[in-house]
Amino acid sequence: MAADDQVSAGEAIISGDSHTNGINGHIKGSTNGHTNGQLPSKKPKTGISVIIVGAGFGGLCAAIECHRQGHSVQLFESFKELKVLGDIISFGANAGRIFRRWHTSKGDRISDRLRPLSIDLSSYGFNIHKYDTGEIVLNSKNPPADPEAPVFNGHRGEFHSILFNYVKDELHIAIRLGCRIEKYFETESEAGIELDTGEKITADVVIGADGVRSKARELVLGYVDKPKSSGYAVFRAWFENKDMLADPETRQFCENGDTFNGWIGPEVHFLFSTIKGGSDCCWVLTHVDDADIEESWSFPSKLEDVYKVFEGWDPMCKRIVSKTPEDKLVDWKLVYRDPLPRWVSDGGRTMLLGDSAHPFLPTSAQGATQAMEDGVTVAICLRQAGKSNIGAATRAFQEIRYERVKGVQKTGETTRDMWHKADWDKVKEDPKSIAFPRDEWIHGHDAEKHAESIIGETLAKVS
Repeated sequence: MAADDQVSAGEAIISGDSHTNGINGHIKGSTNGHTNGQLPSKKPKTGISVIIVGAGFGGLCAAIECHRQGHSVQLFESFKELKVLGDIISFGANAGRIFRRWHTSKGDRISDRLRPLSIDLSSYGFNIHKYDTGEIVLNSKNPPADPEAPVFNGHRGEFHSILFNYVKDELHIAIRLGCRIEKYFETESEAGIELDTGEKITADVVIGADGVRSKARELVLGYVDKPKSSGYAVFRAWFENKDMLADPETRQFCENGDTFNGWIGPEVHFLFSTIKGGSDCCWVLTHVDDADIEESWSFPSKLEDVYKVFEGWDPMCKRIVSKTPEDKLVDWKLVYRDPLPRWVSDGGRTMLLGDSAHPFLPTSAQGATQAMEDGVTVAICLRQAGKSNIGAATRAFQEIRYERVKGVQKTGETTRDMWHKADWDKVKEDPKSIAFPRDEWIHGHDAEKHAESIIGETLAKVS
């Protein structure tokens, strides 16, 4: 049910019990009770009860932000145990601002905990290579770091564990694992979910943050909208540097700290990173793929399949990939579509968040970050609208977020096409034409300040 499972090759889910609170139980009062050592809510309680389905980054962020805004939260997740199978994930400065606001019971911030696990490219930058010759066409230096808006790139499982444990152990938000949702429902006065056990749980609002297969989509849209292939897939892997160091040709990537290199070519791009001082290696290879994704979109793969994509490419690419233990290799079919036409149900008490509403391509490097912006925004909308006006809150959320998400989402396509269809004669004249874009309107955005600045007028518009 992870909200960002579209771009993951595995999610870290912490194991735990699936305790019930009674059949047909409505979440009343606060599940975020405070005792010594717990963090207080940032704002007074609103009396609004929220069910969030999906404990991916979007769902966790929504839970944290709803807690900060004084709402009562319960989180449901289908996974039962820890599965750290993911690889690299990126959070832009617009997510860094959010992480910085999450203070912990230890006196630090969540951003402080993410930093040691994140890649440091302050000196190395990003090398872009021509696919066949291997020559470095461009070295892009990172912009100066902003301590209040840090950028994070690291192992999604490790990052996820930090957020999950923060929600569970420090905020004491109720999380139920091993819960499979059979359907979503709503009335004029409440919304709810029905589990495969037959149990029904209701609240003032239900947020479907459980990815592109969310059953909330059917309630919101009024019809079944199945995931669609983007026409591309990604081979991806994360592994230790042992074999890289043993090879004189590949040792250079691991013995001098963190690195980031990309090879771009016709309809293919290969990104390779070393992290944690060069101790961990990660690569992703995006390629054309029109496989049917009716049943599944993540598969084990074989190195020989990767080698076929590299025919005619710089031999270094194959050399790097050859160090990958085959059991660490995943073939991930990319699901993509324009944002759904609506994210909120007719009754206004069921809504979609993150990939459930708007799946992103990895080349946007914004999928999880945009899901986090969703979480920040909806929490503010609920507080400002109040318990008696839930429908206006969810409609205001969509009004605030829709066009921004649509614009950011398109950057994934433009970046992919810029690399896959590069005119190398033009690139020779202007190497910066293939630089990975960093648009200020995306990274400079402060979701909290923006929502607070326009929520009044937006509520008036949608009410």
